Amino acid sequence: MSMDYLERIEDEHLKERLNAMGAVLIEGPKWCGKTTTAEQQAGSVLRLQDPDNREDYLATAAVKPSNLLTGEIPRLLDEWQDAPVLWDAVRTMCDKRGESGQFIEFHLHI
Repeated sequence: MSMDYLERIEDEHLKERLNAMGAVLIEGPKWCGKTTTAEQQAGSVLRLQDPDNREDYLATAAVKPSNLLTGEIPRLLDEWQDAPVLWDAVRTMCDKRGESGQFIEFHLHI
């Protein structure tokens, strides 16, 4: 059973930040709605904790992290802290492209 998405105040804040910056970092605890909120505006999603693909993603991040950044923008990088090199790859890609609204990243507070 899926639930209908209820708009949040943060939806507009995220939209404004994506229009102004190359990447937006969302921080918060587990299960507070970070992914659900970001998915509403994401063009593509990379879920680093997907058990079927996790090891492949981490191996790719170790060798050529820019390969994980391809996809429709804004590209959502869910749980990027599992491959910290992605932070530098995103910064490099944002500088290279020079466009706003490229990436949405999460950092989990434990």
